[in-house]
Amino acid sequence: MAGTMVKFPSNGHTTDGYLATPAGGKGPGVLVIQEWWGLVPHIKDVCDRFAAAGFSALAPDMYHGKTATEPDGAGKLFMALNIEQAEKDLRGAATYLKNHSSTAKLGAVGFCMGGQLALFAGCTNPAIGAVVDFYGIHPNVKPDYSKLSGPVLGLFAEKDAFVNPDVARGVEAAIKKAGKSAEIHIYPGRDHAFFNDTNQAAYDKADAEDAWKRTTDFFRKHVK
Repeated sequence: MAGTMVKFPSNGHTTDGYLATPAGGKGPGVLVIQEWWGLVPHIKDVCDRFAAAGFSALAPDMYHGKTATEPDGAGKLFMALNIEQAEKDLRGAATYLKNHSSTAKLGAVGFCMGGQLALFAGCTNPAIGAVVDFYGIHPNVKPDYSKLSGPVLGLFAEKDAFVNPDVARGVEAAIKKAGKSAEIHIYPGRDHAFFNDTNQAAYDKADAEDAWKRTTDFFRKHVK
């Protein structure tokens, strides 16, 4: 069930994205936000998996055509991300996805950089009714949790050097302090990017499958 590349309006410009929809036509809409590598085949595969599970999934291209295969290149793209433009791209993506969604509210899920951007989208766009953050990090993205319009599920890794368990628990505490709902799960013995099946050094099949089930269950419950 392969998706297709699409273009959507973004603040007077257009942005590319990868859209996958279920066989029935429309399902609950979910924004899928890339890791620091860019809109790579793994992220498109995640969209396809959402479509197979009955969701409509859109992954906006946050790097506008650029991708990286080595950490140095990914790090440069990551740090060069224009946060103001990213917010506009995410808003445009959400508006576009609404036309393909069976629900008024949308979900947002992201990985690494995308996890932090998913939180950011949940705080800047009232259309986002639920957020799943996979080990999110970006030093320049600072969500205002008081503006969250739905609950957050955080999925983190015990041995993650980027987002260690203390940082993960701090995110949970900050969200709750803002009066919003958050639950986190820290996978013992796992490292950053354990969900990415193209990253054989970090990938763990059993915990990735558990995280996937938690994610789809969470969206089925909260994306209405």
